[in-house]
Amino acid sequence: MGIASTDLPWFAVHVRSNQEKIADALLREKGFVTFCPLQSERSRRSGKTIVLDRPLFPGYLFCRFEQENRGPVVTLTPVVRVVGIGRTPMPVDSDELGAIRRVVESGVPYKPWPYLNVGERVKLVAGPLAGLTGILTAERGDDRVVVSVGLIQRSVASEVSRSWLAPQRPRREVSLGRSSRSKAASAGSSC
Repeated sequence: MGIASTDLPWFAVHVRSNQEKIADALLREKGFVTFCPLQSERSRRSGKTIVLDRPLFPGYLFCRFEQENRGPVVTLTPVVRVVGIGRTPMPVDSDELGAIRRVVESGVPYKPWPYLNVGERVKLVAGPLAGLTGILTAERGDDRVVVSVGLIQRSVASEVSRSWLAPQRPRREVSLGRSSRSKAASAGSSC
């Protein structure tokens, strides 16, 4: 490959569902350096407990290559695409991937977690504030959830643990169009 593989950037490779391990093996056979983090999961089948290794990020693995030399990667059957902007692959932040590697290799228990952005609306699903919703903020490394009273435009921030949080999905509003309202009204009056 010319450049030492440790000098090459990492790219996220999107693969077909349940094809992560196959894609990983095929890429390694072609001489690529890959990282397909797995998590051990216990499963009960036929009265027996078995341990399965499942991808930590279903549908993705990471591979080192030169951006211009992605042809041998994307032509593999299990590969859908190299993640990027449009048709331009974007390298994964090496510090972020390094942190994931450290967690996986540490021997400390880990599991997938919802991705939360500062500024995102979150719901507290555990802890003393369970059931509240607010906006996630960070101050000096501490996570906080801000709850507000819009009428008086005042807010309160409470320190929280990320393990208490889940993304708050926006509610879908159901609106009846004019024709739906008139049908509903006439249906109600026919009784």
